[in-house]
Amino acid sequence: MSPTPVNSAPIHPPVDTEESDLRVSERKTSAAGATAVAISMKRSLAEQGVVKTAKNLLTMNQVDGFDCMSCAWPDPAPGERHTAEFCENGAKAVSWEGDRRRVTPEFFAEHSIADLRDRSAHWLESQGRLTHPMVRRAGGTHYEPISWDDAFDLVGEHLRGLASPDEAVFYTSGRASNEAAFVYQLFARAYGTNNLPDCSNMCHESTSVGLAEAIGVGKGSVSLQDLHDADLIVISGQNPGTNHPRMLSALETAKKNGARILAVNPLPEAGLFKFDNPQTPRGMSGIGTHLADEFLQIRSGGDLALWQAFGHLLLAAEDRNPGSVLDRDFIERHTNGFEAYAAHVKDLDRDAVVAATGLTWGEIEKAAEMLATSKRIVNCWAMGITQHRNAVATIKEMVNVALLQGMIGKPGAGLCPVRGHSNVQGDRTMGIWERVADSFLDAIRDEFGFEPPREHGHDSVAAVQAMADGRASVFVGLGGNFSQAMSDTGVTEPALERCALTVQISTKLNRSHVVAGTDALILPALGRTEKDLTGGRAQRVTVEDSMSAVHASHGRSEPAGELLRSEVDILCGIARATLGADHLVPWAEFAADYDRIRDRIGRVVPGCEAYTEKVARSGGFTLAHPPRDSRTFPTASGKAEFTVSPLEVLTLPEGRLVLQSLRSHDQFNTTIYGLDDRYRGIHSGRRVVFISDADLRELGFADGDRVNLVSEWTDGSERRADDFRLVSYSTPKGCIAAYYPETNPLIPLESYAESSRCPTSKWVQVRLEPATR
Repeated sequence: MSPTPVNSAPIHPPVDTEESDLRVSERKTSAAGATAVAISMKRSLAEQGVVKTAKNLLTMNQVDGFDCMSCAWPDPAPGERHTAEFCENGAKAVSWEGDRRRVTPEFFAEHSIADLRDRSAHWLESQGRLTHPMVRRAGGTHYEPISWDDAFDLVGEHLRGLASPDEAVFYTSGRASNEAAFVYQLFARAYGTNNLPDCSNMCHESTSVGLAEAIGVGKGSVSLQDLHDADLIVISGQNPGTNHPRMLSALETAKKNGARILAVNPLPEAGLFKFDNPQTPRGMSGIGTHLADEFLQIRSGGDLALWQAFGHLLLAAEDRNPGSVLDRDFIERHTNGFEAYAAHVKDLDRDAVVAATGLTWGEIEKAAEMLATSKRIVNCWAMGITQHRNAVATIKEMVNVALLQGMIGKPGAGLCPVRGHSNVQGDRTMGIWERVADSFLDAIRDEFGFEPPREHGHDSVAAVQAMADGRASVFVGLGGNFSQAMSDTGVTEPALERCALTVQISTKLNRSHVVAGTDALILPALGRTEKDLTGGRAQRVTVEDSMSAVHASHGRSEPAGELLRSEVDILCGIARATLGADHLVPWAEFAADYDRIRDRIGRVVPGCEAYTEKVARSGGFTLAHPPRDSRTFPTASGKAEFTVSPLEVLTLPEGRLVLQSLRSHDQFNTTIYGLDDRYRGIHSGRRVVFISDADLRELGFADGDRVNLVSEWTDGSERRADDFRLVSYSTPKGCIAAYYPETNPLIPLESYAESSRCPTSKWVQVRLEPATR
């Protein structure tokens, strides 16, 4: 059970969040264009200046440059990249990191932790780059400067003093490089724990679990070329115009090659419909490229029912015209469980499907016809799919349909989960996982000469529970903003504050720094854009994108401060201070030359043999993926698995709505760049709720009313978040949407997807109450 929530009382807006200037305009029907260019340049010039803007933007996502930190979309092949190989949100991310403002010891002397706690996430991250290691000692009211050596000694003292290594939690954001991730997991395991929660636990864990169970590999099975060559692309639960805008270029190429696009989403996002490519005259003029040929405006939580209906209709089409729809040879040679699956979906309750999806049967039939008449299908999805209680079953239902038509291991076809953070997939490849395979641990043992722990560690949910219950008392965060990324804010933040020590390895100030442990450290790190001269040499790091391509990243800008250290250097310093300079792992050697880390990665991580040499190639290399490469499925049966899941119709009591959380166009994960959401027509504010006109009428509210959100749970508990403005919007009746992390307090820690334990941020039952000011 989750600890008792302390946020049963209202969660009020921060003191600096005055949204009286909030205004609403018409939503946009196209993404990017000249406006995106203008905003990117204005923001970049204001925050970085002319010289740094030119240097950073022209080297971003280039072979000899740095990898963008804003998403995991793959780069085109070397020689095929545009001079400006970045998008608006990538430019925002680089400007955010290249900020000329500084958060110095003088800033912390002026602002107490109590003062900073009352500030919004946007205000905190807008103060500039961190420049000095800082410490809050037990009983202190402010952060104070500390030397690097003393900081490392403080961490080592706390870790060595724990009764068990499992009392420490080592969290990782997807921003960390492969080298940093490998060193981090190696340190945690040398210390003695598998407590390695990461941001994947909160976003695409359902993908990793579902795909691993169905095809034996928890990663997507496509390349960028496959998207270009597809004749049908399905985009489910995804907003590419904001969350991975460079995907729009791939969709545009596919459309030019004759592809059709089927979009499935509760909200009509601009990036699903039209792309004004700012790199072409057609795009800059506003003519653009129309994307979605069909749009299914599905109810939140209805995707499993939709994909079962697709399977039902494909089987029916095959019965009418044998040999025209199913790939019988693929099914017989490469799959297991077809008969049970076919029997299940043939006996489908159509009325239940219509009730679950909110679509008409005719709309579903039209979309299924697109599948039935396509020979090369790529199926893309994101967190609109993964953050439901039945997310793993839904993903396996998508796999079922792909297996029917043999859409794995085929050019122009496959499964394409689109991950949000730049290296979240690479972190998992490098061993950042609380449940890593024994074969990986065996490889560590054989390479480094120590026996790593075998007991599974804490994921993000279990980590919060352990800190809240007093079973964990040290939290180390490698990047990210754990307090804002995690659900159940009213439990998560007190859990962090209960720790004896919190350590945040960061580039900018954020909320996790001000909900700190008794002792608390802020360790400032180099950013992705900055030169890394650790060990007296120019270092590079590597990352893995959503399509398993691994490549190098070289920072080009001068560091924001003389005291900044690389993530690798910081982690090796903590390891030496904790485990000793004579430890079996050569921490000092790793910090001095990252090639030495890569050499070990090559001997430990599956598929990374000769890693140092491979990443030195122009454009890097692509990791093996047996289902994609040879239609070999590393499952227990040796075949891809058809699965059977019950069809569910999620119902609501009278007067209740289902809330999904999402991010604005001025946002990357928990980082708030600004207070506008241009595509949805929101300006100078974030505390809004998108709601249909039908629900406004039925509930007796009007567009512009202020409300409090109250979530309701089966155990009788409630959670609250106050003072949101209702905005009339195109969304299915009964379904509303609002931004996170503002809505995270509404989701209990124990509300997560079956099997994957991913928070259910896309299905929250709420009622609306009039706000009183």
